[in-house]
Amino acid sequence: MKSVALSEVKDDLSRYLRIAADEEVIITRHGKAAGILIGFASEDDWFDYRLENDPRFTRRIESARASLRAGHGIRFEDLEEINHKGSSQQAASVAHRDRARSKRGSSVRRGRR
Repeated sequence: MKSVALSEVKDDLSRYLRIAADEEVIITRHGKAAGILIGFASEDDWFDYRLENDPRFTRRIESARASLRAGHGIRFEDLEEINHKGSSQQAASVAHRDRARSKRGSSVRRGRR
């Protein structure tokens, strides 16, 4: 992380944007942090930043995590198994098993994230 005075950034913004693609640049005003300059090395980095900072996306992730904690959904490991076997019947069986575990309050299930 690099720290630079606002007056320097104003004089050579292009240079600091290039630096910011590799590391965050803290912009100071009168010696105190006033802001941060974040650069993007690629279009994918820009997309990731927007996604990570979108409140709607964040709410959906939290909702999905809460659903998994409540015992709903399919574990990633089970999903790989289902895809490998390629059977929708197997998917229904795994989902049924997970619901049954949730209803029993399995201590093993509660320990998972």
